[in-house]
Amino acid sequence: MFKTQNSPITDIKAVEQIIFNSTFTIPTYQRAYKWNIKNVNQLIDDILLHSDKTAYRLGTIVLHNDGSLLNIVDGQQRMLTLSLIAYELLNTDLGKLLVKSKGKDLSIAKLEIKNSLSKQNLKRNQLHIKSRIKEFSRDEIIFFFQKCEVVYIELTDISEAFQFFDSQNTRGKDLEPHDLLKAFHLREMTSNSEMERLECVSQWEDVTDDLHHVFENYLYKIRQWSKGRSGLYFSKSKIDVFKGLTIENPADYNFTKSYKINHFFTENYNNDFARNIDKQYINYPFQIDQVILNGKRFFEYTHYYAKQIKHIEDAYHDNDSKRKKSISIHLDNEILTARKILATLRTYDGKKRSGDTYVKNMFDCALLYFTDKFGTTKLDEAIVKFFLWSYSVRLEQQAVQLVTVDNHAKEYTSFFRHIREAVKPNEVIHRSVKPAVYVGNDKAVKNIEPIVNIFIDLNAIEK
Repeated sequence: MFKTQNSPITDIKAVEQIIFNSTFTIPTYQRAYKWNIKNVNQLIDDILLHSDKTAYRLGTIVLHNDGSLLNIVDGQQRMLTLSLIAYELLNTDLGKLLVKSKGKDLSIAKLEIKNSLSKQNLKRNQLHIKSRIKEFSRDEIIFFFQKCEVVYIELTDISEAFQFFDSQNTRGKDLEPHDLLKAFHLREMTSNSEMERLECVSQWEDVTDDLHHVFENYLYKIRQWSKGRSGLYFSKSKIDVFKGLTIENPADYNFTKSYKINHFFTENYNNDFARNIDKQYINYPFQIDQVILNGKRFFEYTHYYAKQIKHIEDAYHDNDSKRKKSISIHLDNEILTARKILATLRTYDGKKRSGDTYVKNMFDCALLYFTDKFGTTKLDEAIVKFFLWSYSVRLEQQAVQLVTVDNHAKEYTSFFRHIREAVKPNEVIHRSVKPAVYVGNDKAVKNIEPIVNIFIDLNAIEK
């Protein structure tokens, strides 16, 4: 074991040395346990395949020592899976005979797993591991506990631990960009209570399954396109787009004052004693293209826009009750064009082609950006304008690539620039859209005939 002053503890430890440590815990910033059967099989196959070696290295485990507990910073997926394998081996007569745990329980037996997805995946993987334990011979059981090793790194500085977490996982393949953002923004919550941290994690988990979609297809694209930048491929190298101002300790610049006023007014209002009486609550007044507020507000920002996105997408839902609660509820019943457009996008034959999904995503992003800024004022007219502008790409291209949509959305004359700069909805609505030049053939028109017909009805097409 190696350690110098203010440096991490580094060591090589056998599986047996780490899985019987009762002080391990999973901190709130960690994502759910998500290893699947394929991951488990790969790990078991690797262990059995290399069991003739004098030692086999399984990877790295990084821990933060907070003085009483060892928080797993990196290596949670592998650590929990190794513990499950050990648990099932120790439930065999041979395992009990061969392994001397000196009366200690497995770490996993004392871990408090709160995440429902983690519990579900652990239970599924345990059942699968149990079915494979019979493949371990006497020598392979000894090899697993005594010769399988991990690189063990123990850190005492929380900032250093998070930096290590970020750098390790930026190079890795497991974590998504939003997982790194979760870790970063939890780190920024130094002045928040544990209850507030847990609430933020709970909000995050509410939309866990949709987070890639929320960031990749909406938040990242809109923030980039509105500035004339490419919105292609939200990756780990692009997460700085969602890092910004730490409101509790900002630099004293003029532009930070409005954010501080909004932040502290919202906090004071929601925490006022009078809220116990009137039960009122206000959300922070988010704007999708605003400077990101680090920490608590970022989690609220993500949760808020996940709900807004669903409000847009439910307009295309097959379920009438869901559709009636979507953005379409705000349409004027006397103006049928906008409703016809949404119905057409929900039903036309070519809607599932990749190019059509790219165009529809651009259309939905424009709707989200507009309603985020102006609410539902002029919504009917906005739908018509965004449809003509977005779907002109579909009519003018035989094949629509993702880069084609990206170029259309980020150009200087795009609607995203207009929405960003507008102070009244009419400044967006009254912007003219050039007639589309349709280049399709008879075969192509069958897939998008309803789209073409709307352009014809609106005198917005040149053949």
